[in-house]
Amino acid sequence: MQHFASDNYAGICPEALAALVAANEGQARAYGDDEWTLRAADRLREVFETDCDVYFVFNGTAANSLALAALCQSYHSVICHQLAHVETDECGAPEFFSNGAKLLAVGGEGGKLTPSAIRETVTRRSDIHYPKPKVVTLTQTTEVATVYRPAEISAVATVAHDFGLRVHMDGARFANAVAALGVSPADLSWRAGVDVLCFGGTKMGLPVGEAVVFFDRRLAEDFAYRCKQAGQLASKMRFLAAPWLGMLADGAWLRHAQHANAMARRLAAGFAEAAGLPALFPVDANGVFVRLPSSIEQGLRERGWLFYNFIGAGGARFMCGWDTTPETVDRLIGDLRNLAQTA
Repeated sequence: MQHFASDNYAGICPEALAALVAANEGQARAYGDDEWTLRAADRLREVFETDCDVYFVFNGTAANSLALAALCQSYHSVICHQLAHVETDECGAPEFFSNGAKLLAVGGEGGKLTPSAIRETVTRRSDIHYPKPKVVTLTQTTEVATVYRPAEISAVATVAHDFGLRVHMDGARFANAVAALGVSPADLSWRAGVDVLCFGGTKMGLPVGEAVVFFDRRLAEDFAYRCKQAGQLASKMRFLAAPWLGMLADGAWLRHAQHANAMARRLAAGFAEAAGLPALFPVDANGVFVRLPSSIEQGLRERGWLFYNFIGAGGARFMCGWDTTPETVDRLIGDLRNLAQTA
């Protein structure tokens, strides 16, 4: 049975799995010197239309934490949204790997940071007793599944760069954002002012692995050593890199993201039609947030559906993945309709 608790519940997509199996032939150089890793990095440079520096790590926590650590010192601070994953769900890893850089969490409608919030945070204090702001981190898509448009990113980046801050993007669902807006990956990253992107692979159908993409190569100095020290240098790196080749070969990553987004829109329409439950946030990508009456929430759980109550934003969160089927969505809506009629 499929569920809506997380897009991490999905298996490996066919394109990534085929590439993984194809890489499992004979011997290959270790620690990233293999042909698959080199080709995957080159393919990402083609996708982003620039000569970026690329590193593959096991998971998003490592990607974000090591990238942020590369951008600041222990006495610096990182400005993030109060719902950002680095603030709420990384178990202090960004602070740990940066040796103590402080996260400064601020509010913002729809899970987004704004230029004014960044300006206020940077100018709030400048004395030596306060951790000096050094990085702004954006979550794309946001933790409430809204999407930053290129102009919004550019506005944030302009203010950040004016104050000498670097811009990091947690792109765990970057694919869903690109698919939702129909723009190029470059327009949603470095052309808009992003310095470093953590490009999520797991949620778009890879078995494991994220790509840390430095658009300014100077910022990647010694990053390979950070990866090694943090236990993120895979000895058989080809098995992290090869699935990327399958995903990127013919646009599979975008097709899967477009499908997940479409399933979320179908689900949101069903919530509104079957039970009069509007989405709490715009359904920009592959997540739907609704405030469920307790009887309906209990009824759905009793029928075996798995979903999260989202801490901080309120409501219940329903995530769609690359493998979510229309039949699964319609079955949930059918249960919802029955519960609404008997409530």
